[in-house]
Amino acid sequence: MRVRRALLFMPGDSRAKIAKGAGLGVDSVIMDLEDGVAYSQKAAARETSAAALREIDFGRTERLIRINPVGSDFYTDDLMLTISDRPDGYVLPKVESSTQVQIVSEWLYQAESENGFPQGSIPLLAIIETARGVINLRDIARSDQRLQGLIFGAEDFAGDIGAVRTPEGAEVLYARSAVVTYAKAYGLQAIDTVYLMLDDESGLQTETRRILEMGYTGKLAIHPKQVAPIQAVFTPTANDIAAARRLIEAHDAHQKAGKGAFQLDGKMVDMPIIRAAQTVMARAQAAGLA
Repeated sequence: MRVRRALLFMPGDSRAKIAKGAGLGVDSVIMDLEDGVAYSQKAAARETSAAALREIDFGRTERLIRINPVGSDFYTDDLMLTISDRPDGYVLPKVESSTQVQIVSEWLYQAESENGFPQGSIPLLAIIETARGVINLRDIARSDQRLQGLIFGAEDFAGDIGAVRTPEGAEVLYARSAVVTYAKAYGLQAIDTVYLMLDDESGLQTETRRILEMGYTGKLAIHPKQVAPIQAVFTPTANDIAAARRLIEAHDAHQKAGKGAFQLDGKMVDMPIIRAAQTVMARAQAAGLA
């Protein structure tokens, strides 16, 4: 599964913005055909995004397409007019049932066959942003083998339940926790919502650290200047990596000696501490640092 620390939205009808995103070194660019595009520009956005897939060098950046909601008047055209240019994956908004994921997955199997792509090679990410999506998380998370991650959409979720957004985020805490819990239960990535305050880098860093501590593996970005702060938080420091490696090596040595829990630097170390260290090493390996 690819590393997805920061996923940057770019409007699908702006060639210039897509090209800018492609040159940032961000893990993923999401060419948006949904909320970021006016109804009158949907067709233009499909054409622009398809051309970007063909013509722009994204380097190591993943090229994703966010289609319109399954069941809308637009999503089938979104798929049909972009698939031949082989995006690296599709993002499904407002997912409320396993059926929505399965409909797209089944369509992709046929499209992969027709285009000569390996079967099952195009992954899906599902955005959970309604109350119904949250209560159906179990079925959604295990819906299809293509599904690689769950994305939490706090703004739409708050609107759906009639909540008032606050800086502390208590009104979305249950849903945010549910998304990461179900993602991890089914071996999926957990990607957090956007941070709307574009000039508040300190706030962005604080929120990103908080959701990292919750177990999230990445976060959405809505402006290029948000990419570096997000990716930095999800990248372990050299000290983090050294400390984690030391813990794991000490654990392995004690296991060989037939010992379970042990002390290191005056602190008791048992399996939950080791699992946390292993998570740090996994993030380091994903970022190419270990």
